[in-house]
Amino acid sequence: MTGAFEVLVDDDRTQLEAFVEDYRRALDATVDGLTEEQARERLVPSATTLLGLLKHVTWMQRVWFEECIGGGSRAALGLVRSPAESFVLEDGDTIAGVVSAHRQACATARTVVAPLALDAIVTGHHTGPRTVHWVYLQVLRELAHHCGHADILREQIFA
Repeated sequence: MTGAFEVLVDDDRTQLEAFVEDYRRALDATVDGLTEEQARERLVPSATTLLGLLKHVTWMQRVWFEECIGGGSRAALGLVRSPAESFVLEDGDTIAGVVSAHRQACATARTVVAPLALDAIVTGHHTGPRTVHWVYLQVLRELAHHCGHADILREQIFA
């Protein structure tokens, strides 16, 4: 087995970062080998698609790392206002483009959070102050949650 599950240290930050990275990679991989049509296919009553999930987690990470920690506003960052809007696929959205945007958001997140301690207080989110540790846990929770959705959708594509 590889990834975060091999981390055998007591350092909370190392463990959090390893788990987040594993889920980021897993979500990227959910569109591997799919056609554009498969990635956009609606397999559940909601508008959730594999490509839409990846677009949403990109938005979600930008909200928590670039808005909450970095202090940028959603408008200045070019982000839609609500989670529901973040799933919406535009005609020009492609697997390559959404994957690239996700990887860029992950790289930016790493840079924004790197100089901060886990107990640092960040104030950029509209719901109020949070610690960096809380932000990591929130992002990890969302990534794990959506990874489960993506696993099920991918399973349905190849059923």
